[in-house]
Amino acid sequence: MKREDRLLAIIAVAFVLLSGCTKSSSSVPSTTDSDHYLMATIDPTQGNTVRGEVRFYKVDGGVRMVANLEGLSPGQHGFHLHEKGDCSVPEATSAGAHYNPAGSPHGGPTVAGTSRHMGDFGNIEAGADGKATIERVDDVLVYDNLKGLAVLVHANPDDLTSQPMGNAGPRIGCGVIREHLGG
Repeated sequence: MKREDRLLAIIAVAFVLLSGCTKSSSSVPSTTDSDHYLMATIDPTQGNTVRGEVRFYKVDGGVRMVANLEGLSPGQHGFHLHEKGDCSVPEATSAGAHYNPAGSPHGGPTVAGTSRHMGDFGNIEAGADGKATIERVDDVLVYDNLKGLAVLVHANPDDLTSQPMGNAGPRIGCGVIREHLGG
């Protein structure tokens, strides 16, 4: 009887191990499910204090964006993806205009389809402590096209309508999107 018990135990363990290996991985991963993502480290432009990071994960239905910033004045700040991964000038004007490969008008992040700049993220809101976070899935972004672009934070809120860039004021933080491979 002991031999049969051991055999049953081995079969049960094998079943558990094999069923764990065949789990579907098609669900949308959370931000902690993957060590592979794109990331922009936000540094302040001259005379400003904003710092943080923005991560981009490839998920079903688009791109999950997770931003954590600090050193902002309380309130809303324009938050955009820009066409050039260049933060070298003190005001970050080297990053160019909003990322807009479809030639669409400026708009808010909830505008459907290609009727907005692909880089229009809208606003990020800082609390009284100067910290701001945002996490959402963007169904317009294309993950494979993000590397080498820049993420910018502006001094003022984006009005989501003014052309061509939302009247968000000076660029106070900038970071180039780079690949992150674990660790």
